[in-house]
Amino acid sequence: MELRSVEELMDLLYACRHQRALRAAALLRRSRPADKELQVAGLVRGIEELLGPADGAAHAVRHLLGERVHHLVRGDGAATDDDVLRLRQADEESRTAGFDAGVLEDWRTVLELVAARNSRLGAVD
Repeated sequence: MELRSVEELMDLLYACRHQRALRAAALLRRSRPADKELQVAGLVRGIEELLGPADGAAHAVRHLLGERVHHLVRGDGAATDDDVLRLRQADEESRTAGFDAGVLEDWRTVLELVAARNSRLGAVD
């Protein structure tokens, strides 16, 4: 499955139990406020429960959100070790964190921003 729009991604995120993914993304927003791609990777890892392991989720978002998000979700060597480590830490911390991370709709604009940036880069390449 390959996602073609933020709306399709939002539908998948709504279908998942997204509270943990919301907490992971919020934790990443706190620790790296300027790194929108890292935050989005923390959020979209939540679709793994519908699409299978990280490779399924990573493949689904590759076209829409770009190579960096793809590699972060996969957790492979193309992403920096520090970013992969921070993503895993946020994922682990989100399991026990007891704070209100907001609602999924709060992330639509960030997803649209990353998707738009990726589409502009794809047009140039």
